[in-house]
Amino acid sequence: MDGNELSCPEPAADLAADVPAESSIPADKREKFIPIRRTDLTRMLTDRLPTIGSSRQHFGELCELLSATYHHEYHSRLEELKNVYAPFDPDADTSPAAPVPAAERDDLAARLFGKLTALLERANYHRIPHDHIYAALESVSVGGVSLEVDLNSFEMLEVYACGEGIEHRTQRSVRSLFRSREVEVPVLHRLVVAFRPGLGNKMADGVCSSRIYIKMFKSIPKVDLEMLLPGTRVKMTVADRGKILLPAVSGITIALYKILTGALALAVAGVAGLLTFLGLVGGTVGYGVKSLLSYQRAKDKYQLHLARSLYFQNLDNNAGVFYRLLDEAEEQEFREAVLAYFILWQQSGIRGMTMDELDAAAEQFLRDATSALSTPNFRVA
Repeated sequence: MDGNELSCPEPAADLAADVPAESSIPADKREKFIPIRRTDLTRMLTDRLPTIGSSRQHFGELCELLSATYHHEYHSRLEELKNVYAPFDPDADTSPAAPVPAAERDDLAARLFGKLTALLERANYHRIPHDHIYAALESVSVGGVSLEVDLNSFEMLEVYACGEGIEHRTQRSVRSLFRSREVEVPVLHRLVVAFRPGLGNKMADGVCSSRIYIKMFKSIPKVDLEMLLPGTRVKMTVADRGKILLPAVSGITIALYKILTGALALAVAGVAGLLTFLGLVGGTVGYGVKSLLSYQRAKDKYQLHLARSLYFQNLDNNAGVFYRLLDEAEEQEFREAVLAYFILWQQSGIRGMTMDELDAAAEQFLRDATSALSTPNFRVA
């Protein structure tokens, strides 16, 4: 389609007038995400065109051409990813014609991670550094449990996220006298974890170092990043250890002291004194046992909560993640391209636009279209 066939429509006030030169949010901190479906965005933009003339028809043809171009490009990317991932896919139901030599597997794995990283970046995901994961390990989870995981058990590990926000969740705590209260929890809207286990890892049964695992989740609290990694264990805090060990140690100490220094007194006191002594020691040790059982129940309760949560928060696994990411990247690139083109097209008969002005105009359109000031800011690539 020849771009000269498009007639310039009247500029829309919210896209053309009073566009701020810069966003108040630094460019490197903005979310690169358009929260509108491709079909809905195309319809919104088409509705802004005049009904008289061929502008709508030509714009529709342009959208179809862009869609077909991106779809062809991303189909090729999918075939490349499938071929590179095949030797590492834990869910594969086919046998390779020629197994990959052991000497080449490391290079092929690095190539796979490189392609996956490129795809995630095109889908507007950002990498979470390992020091952020360590920080999450040091904090207490939303469920009130401390976790630990040995990051050295991974041969390769990458974590990517897209979109941040605040969700309201119900919690019970000592502060609220165990009554339900609503708290604000910072969450990551989308999270992708890709890892290759190391040799001798202590993860779940069936996890093999010759495979690469890819997981995708939604609405994950920032402090709970570590719970998505295999091999995560509930960590006993100092307070937990104190509740269990102190009563037990004190009970044993008292018992030894009484035995060593009061054997004669016990003999004189008779059966009643002996029963009183055993009751004292048994009660002390029993408190420690009770604390241990309480800790075990809290641990089991958290594991159940984790299983229930991830059942609904898990979006896809392994090769299935590629399909979802490719679809997201294809949709995002189309939205960015068609929105940027539409804004520039409307300004073509008036004046040029700088990149910052184009960014601000796109952001304003998204705010108006979604009627939400919290819409993630858009950065034209």
